[in-house]
Amino acid sequence: MRRFFRFLLSLLLTVIVTADSDYHEQLVFEPLPQGSLLASFNFKSQASLQSFQKQHFRYIPRSLGQIIQHAKTQELHLRFSSGRWDAENWGARPRGGTKEGGTGVELWAWVEAESDEEAFSRWITLNNALSGLFCASLNFIDSTRTTRPVESFEPTGDHANASLSKLHLLHGTLPREVVCTENLTPFLKLLPCKGKAGISSLLDGHKLFDASWQTMSIDVKPVCPTGGSGCLVEIEQTVDVVLDIERSKRPRGESRALGNDNAVTDFMPDNPIPRPVPADELICDTSKPYSSPEACYPLDVSTTQTWSLSEIFGRPIKGSCLASDTHGKAVESVCIKVPNEHRIQISEGTIERTDPSKNQRCYVIPESDHFEMTLPQQDSQAVVNRPPPSLYASRSFTGHGQERGGVQTLLTNPSPNTAISFVYFETLPWFMKPFMHTLKAERLTSPSSSSSKDQIITSMYYRPALDRQRGTQLELQITVPPASTVRLAYDFEKAILRYTEYPPDANRGFDVAPAVIRILPTNASSKGAVYLRTTSLLLSLPTPDFSMPYNVIILTSTVMALAFGSIYNLLVRRFVGADEVEGLSLAKVKGRLREVRERLMRKFWSGKEEVQYVLDK
Repeated sequence: MRRFFRFLLSLLLTVIVTADSDYHEQLVFEPLPQGSLLASFNFKSQASLQSFQKQHFRYIPRSLGQIIQHAKTQELHLRFSSGRWDAENWGARPRGGTKEGGTGVELWAWVEAESDEEAFSRWITLNNALSGLFCASLNFIDSTRTTRPVESFEPTGDHANASLSKLHLLHGTLPREVVCTENLTPFLKLLPCKGKAGISSLLDGHKLFDASWQTMSIDVKPVCPTGGSGCLVEIEQTVDVVLDIERSKRPRGESRALGNDNAVTDFMPDNPIPRPVPADELICDTSKPYSSPEACYPLDVSTTQTWSLSEIFGRPIKGSCLASDTHGKAVESVCIKVPNEHRIQISEGTIERTDPSKNQRCYVIPESDHFEMTLPQQDSQAVVNRPPPSLYASRSFTGHGQERGGVQTLLTNPSPNTAISFVYFETLPWFMKPFMHTLKAERLTSPSSSSSKDQIITSMYYRPALDRQRGTQLELQITVPPASTVRLAYDFEKAILRYTEYPPDANRGFDVAPAVIRILPTNASSKGAVYLRTTSLLLSLPTPDFSMPYNVIILTSTVMALAFGSIYNLLVRRFVGADEVEGLSLAKVKGRLREVRERLMRKFWSGKEEVQYVLDK
């Protein structure tokens, strides 16, 4: 009887835990200037903290959940990024840059531990496990690539005050890592529908990694909603990609029918070789005086591009994935931000919900039918502009030579009235040795407005590097005046590496991680954090001639072979006198030598007499 009641109690708890679980997904399209399209995928799963601790996994993937539990990780943030965000043309970064990472792979986490040594040990365990899960080189994040930021990052989850003192923040980057399909496949495996249905069915490696810019993020954190019954564990996966519409629409294969009615087609990427646009499909600007049938000046395609899901991603959305919430209400899965007067063609039977105040339309994907959306040619030329960024940042190398160099960062505040404050975070490899006495921060707006670095840099945290043990960590709190540009620069010295420490392509250079900028809120009403990252740098170090060791090896081996052969011959061979050999006497040897000499003399004198006879004739 007790067993029966225990079974009912466990079943009741399971039902309660399942009811608290939740999953949402949403895709937002936003046209950008110069014929680009921003597609933002968002997947959010939640489960009660109680079920997570008991390893009752439903929407939270078991593979990732067990890794987090084993490494005692309370909050995790993982980024895979490639390309460059063009802030001057595209405006502010999506999601305020919070889901963006530096070029390559970036990882930071809060690990629970009693000491720094224990935290670093669990950090290495976390890196090794994630490396195998996502097919990435995260296991190469060692002590030389690990830092402990002080002001650049803050926990985004809800943590108990008692546990905050035991949380250790660790941050690591791999700017050399190339993001590819091997990272996308395990990313999709974490989703409930595994990329087979819903908006995740659009994610194809051929299209995603052919984009101008893309970033994938995974965030795991605890969430305690106000007025809720308990805390939740939330995993949020996002994919932000900027597609070139013209390049994505190029034919790359043949189409095939998916249904019996041949109404819906799927794209087969059989031929990856791009082909030029036919001459009759070129859009030319005929208003130019030099326009002619032989010369075509391309027209701005930012307002004339037409596209559909099948043309951009190669396939439509294959049904919905858990389209209803816990209350059974259908939710919007696809949204597009275009002016209200624009026409949009969608599949039949799709529910549309419009918000005129936001210039946004959302659609509920049918549960089992394919969803297609087409943006035809528009009569109106109106566009929805993205807000401008609050800060522009560019970073580059200066100087020349193989011994020393410099780094400069240009920080521009476009606001004409408000100063902006932010935290500037740099991670340098140990073989870049910066000279902190050369650190300068100066305004470039006008010579009369220049100020010292003490007025621009309000605080600084510097942790020097140790050779082959840790890199350099530099955190600066900077304030840029309104409508001003600040130049931050310093010099550094290049270290000499051992020849075994060079990568196979040593002449390519060494990648330096991008700088992370966290913009501080200007007032208490500011919502959310804003981040941006600079581009990575390529550092050229003194590279030895790797052919010289082989030349030395060949020469040394030849000398050793000759010496060894001669010495071995002397040691092994046995020398005896001629009179000690049986059947051989000195008189016989002398007789044979005498016969050979006489035979040679006879031949010589006979030839000489014949020559003299011919001359006499």
